[in-house]
Amino acid sequence: MVPPRATATPNRVLRQLAGLTLPGYTYGMKTAISLPDAIFEQAERLARRLKKSRSELYREAVAEYVARHDPEAVTEAMNRVAGQVETRLDAFSAAAARGVLERSEW
Repeated sequence: MVPPRATATPNRVLRQLAGLTLPGYTYGMKTAISLPDAIFEQAERLARRLKKSRSELYREAVAEYVARHDPEAVTEAMNRVAGQVETRLDAFSAAAARGVLERSEW
């Protein structure tokens, strides 16, 4: 456990000593980024509308972007969905699919 900082409030010190998670803007890695003014303003409006902090909005956006661009994560997500969906064809659909394949050039 990391010792409490000298500038921490007494309640914060007690929570940290008790092992409780301390949510806040200092959690995790701080990173500075540059955004065009228009994107920054759009993000600010969205954060206000969703009642989220700027950090929370950016954290969720980056997590979603990373997940969407990770081929293994995409495959795993599709496999999870496929495992929950009935994939067997009924007789009509199977016959129709077979007919299409028979008429197609390979």
